[in-house]
Order: sequence, then structure tokens, then C-alpha cells
Amino acid sequence: MPNINDSDGSADNPIVVRPIMQADAGQVLTIQRAAFVSEALIYGDPNQPALTQTLEQLEAELRDAKGFVAVQGERVVGAVRARENEGTLQVGRVAVAPDLQGEGIGRRLLDAIENDTDCSEAELFTGSLSEANIELYKDCGYREAERIEQGDGTAQVFMRKRLR
Repeated sequence: MPNINDSDGSADNPIVVRPIMQADAGQVLTIQRAAFVSEALIYGDPNQPALTQTLEQLEAELRDAKGFVAVQGERVVGAVRARENEGTLQVGRVAVAPDLQGEGIGRRLLDAIENDTDCSEAELFTGSLSEANIELYKDCGYREAERIEQGDGTAQVFMRKRLR
């Protein structure tokens, strides 16, 4: 898939969405950790998988998963990864640099991954306290499909979207 570029970012330094590469792993891990710190604070849990994943684990994941990064100049400012499983695109770890959150990068990453599959449906999940995530996903056409209580007053919220 070619680069997906529009007017996001400044005219001198636009944000380009392109397929993820193995060479992006270090920057993707940095963005992922920076983006998920706010989630750790919301849930009071610094041991979330997005924060404890190692570079080696991420590199192994990239060998099997598809994904996209948002790049501004040489800097990776966002990433999304997904797997295709029996007609469902399982989207994971949408991450945007904290200083650029709210600028439409997450939406562009979701559009890119959804348009790069033949799957008929996409699925992702977030925590019930992650209100900004839930609103973004709803705005992108996802609807709550299932809620799994975690026994601590929170739930995993699974959301789905029909793609075709």
C-alpha cells in the first residue's frame, strides 16, 4: 500500500501514514510506552502489557502482524498493529505520541489498517475507564459488542465494526 498523506502536520513537516517496517520497532516501542502511560495512570497499573513488552517481543510480533506508522519527518508519531483471524481484523495497540493526541492521527491509522484488509469485520478492545479511546472508536464506526468484567470495577470493552 502506498503512503497515505494529507494535510495533517505543518506544511513543512506533514504526517505521512505508511506500512510498518521492522526498522521501526524501536520508535514504535517508544511511542507505545509514552502513549500507554496515561492508561497505566487511569487504571493504577504500571504493568500493562503495552508497557512491559520488550523490543525483542515487538520485533517478533512485527514478523507476523500487519500495521502502519504515522511519521513526521524522521519521527514515528503513531502506530497500529493488527492480525487477520477467520475474517476478522483484530486491531491492537493504537498508539499516538502524547504531544500529538487529538490531532486525528489515531483515526488515520485506523483507516489505513481497515483499508488494507479483505476481512469483513474489525475488532478491538479497550478498558471501560478509557473514555477518550471509546469515544474515538465510536466516532470511527465501532460499536460495543461485549464487556468482560475484570472483578475490580473495570471491564474490557470489545468493539466491532463492519468493514464490507
